[in-house]
Amino acid sequence: MVDTSVELKELLSIRHIVKTYNKDSYLFQEGDPIKGIYFIRTGKVQIGKVTPEGRELTLRICGRNQFVGEFTLFAESAKYMLDAKVMEDVECIKISVDDLEEELTHNAKLAVSFMKWMGINHQKTQTKFRDLLLHGKKGALYSTLIRMTNSYGVPNEKGTMIDMTLTNQELANFCGMTREVVNRLLSDLKKQNILSTVDGKMLIHDLDYLKDEINCENCPIAFCKID
Repeated sequence: MVDTSVELKELLSIRHIVKTYNKDSYLFQEGDPIKGIYFIRTGKVQIGKVTPEGRELTLRICGRNQFVGEFTLFAESAKYMLDAKVMEDVECIKISVDDLEEELTHNAKLAVSFMKWMGINHQKTQTKFRDLLLHGKKGALYSTLIRMTNSYGVPNEKGTMIDMTLTNQELANFCGMTREVVNRLLSDLKKQNILSTVDGKMLIHDLDYLKDEINCENCPIAFCKID
């Protein structure tokens, strides 16, 4: 995982409070009034959305040394558009939106860094939806595995280990499909020796195969990640 830029970490000099959240609680939920931005010290947070029918779509997983805040600045009565659910117990720094806007108003360099960060987050989301819409179920899974490899991949002699334990249901939530479909697609990949599972973690043996199957456009790594 790539740590937040030095410039953006200037935000930590703004007045803030330290908060802790337990697993399965929320930093914020869709529709909540915007209160601020969060800097994760420990733990992981899942950014996603729940449809009216109850289906979950996971967009990103944010961890240590990353900022979390899905919102538009300088907007009256603004509300969060996504959920931030705690996957592992979290300790974080919370900066209020009022203090954030005040600092960005007077610090042009920091404002530019913040806009770059927000722009990258938007492009990650856009490329995610592109893959879900254009490549079908198989492509959605393959592109998700590629993103996970870019974010949490650890090379070894047999390929690249995704250093994260996810259930097939959690993986399905990333792809916008059912667990049964993911089970079938993973089984096919295992039969072809494209990937295997070791201690609950996926080991990708042939990443190029996944890229070729979805006609990978070799987007910048910054956009092709899940964190």
